[in-house]
Amino acid sequence: MTATMRAHVIHAHGQRPRLQAVAIPTPGPGEVLIRVTACGVCHSDIHAVDGDWAPPSIVPLIPGHEVTGHVVAHGPGVAAPAIGTAVGVAWLAGACGHCEFCLNGMETICLAAEATGYTRDGGYAEYVTARADFLATIPDGADLVRLAPVLCAGVTTYRGLKHAHARPGQFVGIVGVGGLGHIAIQYAKAMGFRPVAVDVDPAKLELARRVGAEFAFHAVEDGTTAVLEATGGGCHAVLVTATAPRAFEQAVDMTRAAGTTVFIGIPPTANDLVRLSIIGLVNGEKVIRGSNVGTRLDLQEAVDFAARNLVVPEIETVAFENAALALDRLRGGAVAGRLVLTF
Repeated sequence: MTATMRAHVIHAHGQRPRLQAVAIPTPGPGEVLIRVTACGVCHSDIHAVDGDWAPPSIVPLIPGHEVTGHVVAHGPGVAAPAIGTAVGVAWLAGACGHCEFCLNGMETICLAAEATGYTRDGGYAEYVTARADFLATIPDGADLVRLAPVLCAGVTTYRGLKHAHARPGQFVGIVGVGGLGHIAIQYAKAMGFRPVAVDVDPAKLELARRVGAEFAFHAVEDGTTAVLEATGGGCHAVLVTATAPRAFEQAVDMTRAAGTTVFIGIPPTANDLVRLSIIGLVNGEKVIRGSNVGTRLDLQEAVDFAARNLVVPEIETVAFENAALALDRLRGGAVAGRLVLTF
């Protein structure tokens, strides 16, 4: 008789995930089987469920890509991590390892890359399989529930900060203080930067101050002018974790000359265009770049920051059975910090 587990499954894009019994997956060559402890709820899960990115996610699909748990079985050819090891499963589920991007430390944009909870089943389940060589190892004693958001929100913002090329003591703006933004503020502070938070929600601005933002400004009521005045001419770098096109445009405006604006948040495909001043970019010699999740090295570094309590995600736990309700709440935009599914 086939052993089963509970999992939230979508069978067509636009449907709410349905809790059902499915077969426990068997790890293939190079893979491990993980008993899930927790799984963060990310806005990207909504895009996976709705199918509004191109190309859309596979269906049927078990969403979820901020997974923590313990290794319980090895597939063929796997000896490590050892059975019982605490591990994390991130969005980047695999890459070819030999293309020009992989060889240049940019496996995040490998054309053959896989994505957990998008091109393969994820962590809205009691068990998940993952490639052993794409796992993060989590130190003994770490809080696997609180650490779960680091597997996406953490590593994504951490890599974005590395891409910003700011120096310790310089101002770094964080536009959008949600699940990613409040973690980005903490990484920025831990890396020696001076975080400047921008959002349209007063509650999220208060969260920004609580987790270490030196300044927190309302994007509309205070505007770009307040950021320029407080920083003496603009931030040396700005990360955009929001998804509204206006947020990206405003971020470029609040970046000082010779600074870098890093685009991280991803809107639906139909709403991904922005208007920018070419003259402002040229005369200010500003840099705009995208930053896509993180490599395995970025992932392990990001986990290490959190394991040392230098980055502590603000979480609200949600019973595993209520995954669909958690996604509904996230759609409503009223979530401060990160929702995490637990058993």
